[in-house]
Amino acid sequence: MPAQVSPPSSSSQGRLTRGPVGATLFKLTLPMVWGVFAIIAFNLVDTYFVGQLGTEQLAAMSFTFPVVMTLGSLAMGLGVGASSVIARAIGEGDMRRVQRFTTNSLTLALTAVILFVVLGLMTIDPLFKALGAGPDVLPFVRDYMRIWYFGMVFLVVPMVGNSAIRASGNTLTPSIIMTLAAGINIVLDPLLINGVLGFPRLELQGAALATVISRAVTLVASLLVLRFKENMLSAQFPDWEETLWCWKDILTVGLPAAASSMITPISIGVVTSLLAVHGAAAVAGFGVASRVESLALIAVMALAASIGPFVGQNWGAQFYGRVRRSLRKSYIFCMGWGLVMAGILGFVARSLVLLFNQDPDVIAIATQYLWIVPISYGTAGIIQVASSAFNAMGKPVPSIIMTIARMFVLYIPLAYLGSRLVGPSGIFAAALVANLLVGLGAYGWTRRSCFEQAAMPRHSAEEIA
Repeated sequence: MPAQVSPPSSSSQGRLTRGPVGATLFKLTLPMVWGVFAIIAFNLVDTYFVGQLGTEQLAAMSFTFPVVMTLGSLAMGLGVGASSVIARAIGEGDMRRVQRFTTNSLTLALTAVILFVVLGLMTIDPLFKALGAGPDVLPFVRDYMRIWYFGMVFLVVPMVGNSAIRASGNTLTPSIIMTLAAGINIVLDPLLINGVLGFPRLELQGAALATVISRAVTLVASLLVLRFKENMLSAQFPDWEETLWCWKDILTVGLPAAASSMITPISIGVVTSLLAVHGAAAVAGFGVASRVESLALIAVMALAASIGPFVGQNWGAQFYGRVRRSLRKSYIFCMGWGLVMAGILGFVARSLVLLFNQDPDVIAIATQYLWIVPISYGTAGIIQVASSAFNAMGKPVPSIIMTIARMFVLYIPLAYLGSRLVGPSGIFAAALVANLLVGLGAYGWTRRSCFEQAAMPRHSAEEIA
């Protein structure tokens, strides 16, 4: 029998099931824009300072990118699973269930971290050799990842914790936490990478250490908020039976979501190996362009993160009309934002790349990417929003199918062909085609499934509001 606990704060009880849909989404997304920007900003600062060390060091960080993203996707998947069940429990009004899911999502995250840290430390050399890292780059990769793996607990647990906070409809607090972490990382980067103000010059090891320290702050902050502000953590340690059934419900959505999220960086790893054939400058250019792309897609990523809690709470409350309207408005925004970003990057791509590296070959590769791929940013945003919505409904299968189609059916085969025929620009064209085709499919799928369900509204004052 699950332990009895005090109910969570009333602030977390269905705050997203009332009010105008557009205004509610705006209030959710705006703080997330800043939070996502903060995380991207410290990645860009990392790239800037590492880029000053040399092309080999920048290439080494680019090689670590798919692996770091893969493990980050594990954390994201667990967070998606936790957010989905927590948001639906809030929408249903089952607040004791909210506490049980929140507490056990953190114990699940900690268990996963231990397993992956051990595995990661044992496979650094063979894994990165398989990705194409040569003997000139591998020592730098080793320096970075040995520290990063030990700090993985500070990445995974707070990501899951912040997802739980967002599930309650509170996107401001996670954004503040992410901003604090980014600020700490930005301050520590020059101190630890370049050895400023009497600190030792650690180069790539310093970049990893700065990330670990800043993430440790997010761990403490997210736990304090969950326990004392939102009152979403149980004061009693859950028994084993309760833990298992909570883990099962979380993993029902979390495992497919994690698998779907991990497919993308794994595919990027394959693409990185294709680019490695064209030299370290091609890999470094791809790494720079990917970070600029993250900045360009900041609003879309924030919207995708916000749509999950909104859809989850309203789906749990059976307010299907609100779900339908939220997706329609989100898709219109994604297409508009994508067109604007494609136009801007068409003009300023080369100038942005010059901020990170002055190698002519790196500049040429990164500029090519930022001229080609942004054409598909609108449909790439639709894919992100649709995947987040399906996961929030407790339907993770469409999300993973869309990801498999995008990466394994289209992107990788076309990238291989493009690499053989025209070089790096062919790889970037493959990304463009994959985003366009799967984005159109994602739009059609949501219309056929969740839009049809949403056409059967539940009559209530909250739903009409």
